[in-house]
Amino acid sequence: MELFDSHCHYNDEKFNIDRDNIIKDNIKKGITKAIVAGYSVKSSKQAIEIAEKYTNNLYAIVGISPNDLDEINYKEIEKLAKNKKVVAIGEIGLDYYWNKENKELQKQVFLNQIQIANNLDLPIVIHTREAVMDTIEILKTNKVNKKGIFHCCPLNIELIKEALKLGYYISFSGNITFKNSKNAYSCVSYVPLEKILIETDSPYMTPEPFRGQRNNPAYVQYVAKKIAEIKNLREEEIAQITYNNAKTIFEIK
Repeated sequence: MELFDSHCHYNDEKFNIDRDNIIKDNIKKGITKAIVAGYSVKSSKQAIEIAEKYTNNLYAIVGISPNDLDEINYKEIEKLAKNKKVVAIGEIGLDYYWNKENKELQKQVFLNQIQIANNLDLPIVIHTREAVMDTIEILKTNKVNKKGIFHCCPLNIELIKEALKLGYYISFSGNITFKNSKNAYSCVSYVPLEKILIETDSPYMTPEPFRGQRNNPAYVQYVAKKIAEIKNLREEEIAQITYNNAKTIFEIK
């Protein structure tokens, strides 16, 4: 069984002590494809460097997240995005949980990076937290040529309905395995199989039974397992479906 972690942060400092060993071990365990996600200029460069080291297994996305607006350099992001290992612009979007005072700046940075994605014919990877209405409004009123993914999608059924109407993929993370996750069943049930992705967002959002520990792309299997339970399918089927979906949206052969 092969798995595709559609969003992880091997570029995070929490992997500095054992990054190469973890990546090699995960590939052996069947995590044969993964997207290393940037969230700033520096982390985007790191994502590309890591992806280039593992040519057949890892890919990168580059962008400035709403939580990393200290250094805004669109020219650098567009330059990085032309690298052959880059498959999307992200993670980008809005976050009103951590930052309530700069909403207009967040919106402008989001819009400008959507334009970069359109210029380069790439999809986008969206981070949204407590900003559902504004996120959807931006996507409704601004054309995104290649659409994209709601990464670590909030378990909000109205958001998911609107995202699907607009043609986006929904990526589920470890939060669907949490015992107190009230909306996991309804949200996962609602998303058609052809629009589902799985991810870890590691080293964060660690699924059960490892919650509280550093997350690892190897744990994406527990996200697949939970979706399989909800969809009443075999874990291997979910692994294959999400693997193919990720290759489709990221245009990986």
